[in-house]
Amino acid sequence: MDTNAFVGTLDREGGLLASAAEEAGADAEVPTCPEWRVRDLLRHTGMVHRWAAAFVAEGHTAYHPDGGLPDLDGAELVAWFRQGHRRLVDTLTAAPPDVACWYFLPAPSPLAFWARRQAHETTVHRLDAESARGGTPAAIAPDFAADGIDELLRGFHARSRSRVRSAEPRVLRVRATDTDDAVWTVRLSQEPPAAKRGDTGEADCELAGPVGQLYLALWNRTPFPAVSGDASLAALWREKSAIT
Repeated sequence: MDTNAFVGTLDREGGLLASAAEEAGADAEVPTCPEWRVRDLLRHTGMVHRWAAAFVAEGHTAYHPDGGLPDLDGAELVAWFRQGHRRLVDTLTAAPPDVACWYFLPAPSPLAFWARRQAHETTVHRLDAESARGGTPAAIAPDFAADGIDELLRGFHARSRSRVRSAEPRVLRVRATDTDDAVWTVRLSQEPPAAKRGDTGEADCELAGPVGQLYLALWNRTPFPAVSGDASLAALWREKSAIT
């Protein structure tokens, strides 16, 4: 997926998130994030959107703190969220391809990073909002879901801060059953997980299922569709993989 496609996805997902949150109501519980209500979800995601937009719009070349959470609720909070989401989409759309700013995962460019990261950030939280509203969630495109799994396994969990560690070397396989070439081999040890695309060697545990379901499960939003082999590795993922 290219940068324009990610921005288009971000645009769509933010609109779906706001609509679902509005329908659910600010006080509704978020089943996929048990400690949150919808107001917490809107405040968090709206803050992240403004934080991300500032790097691109203002050209911060080092880490810059976010602006904090707003003391808003109800219709005012939804409007605030929509405003920040629109600002982010417009900022990414207008930015030059070679814009220089801080980013924190490998990417072809800072702009490509922020478009991709915010598209996935917003999609996961859109599913959170829809879980609060109830009903059938909007579908996730298979190629986008596969990209999100790749970002999570080969981006976030390649960093030293990943807590998914094993005292003994183990191998976790992630296999999408409905998408060609969407297979990852994740080697676990006392170091950060080392993930590669492809089916290489034997695995101690395999997580398998439709790519959209795997995407949500690896972000700890839903159960794993199917687990075979040593289920303790699936439990390890559940316990240690949260991104903060």
